[in-house]
Amino acid sequence: MADDATRRVVSQIPLLKTHAGPRDRALWPQRLKEEYQALIHFVEQNKMADNDWFRLESNADGTRWTGTCWFIHELLRYDFRLEFDIPVTYPDTAPEAAIPELDGKTAKMYRGGRICLTDHFAPLWARNAPRFGLAHLMALGLGPWLAVEIPDLISKGHVVHREQQGGASE
Repeated sequence: MADDATRRVVSQIPLLKTHAGPRDRALWPQRLKEEYQALIHFVEQNKMADNDWFRLESNADGTRWTGTCWFIHELLRYDFRLEFDIPVTYPDTAPEAAIPELDGKTAKMYRGGRICLTDHFAPLWARNAPRFGLAHLMALGLGPWLAVEIPDLISKGHVVHREQQGGASE
């Protein structure tokens, strides 16, 4: 059962209607339009709540997404490159978001910097597919992962703010 905070987040993001993946040439453009609309709505809500924390863009056919996400910890902003591919079985299968520069720095990550969402997010996605989309991935997957993992990585010294790095690159 989802908690009240999860329900509140989900209620603010438009649910998607088109059940189509990248292999469905006829309906994929409609699904992609819905994805963009939901992402734009989510970003606008975040900005109004002073909670802006990511930027995303896709390739021309909407199958490869890249961008940045950031996390504020003790008044310092930590920026990370973000990437993911849309699986061929999308929307039945959630994309695997990756933060390549954190690869190997936490146990809650797979090879290539793909973040671990299997325990909490994957069952939620499975119950709500195909209504969930990329905005839901960001809000219910990546956002909570960053909130838990980044402070821990900072406290262990695995992530260092760019101003504290000096000449070394992390």
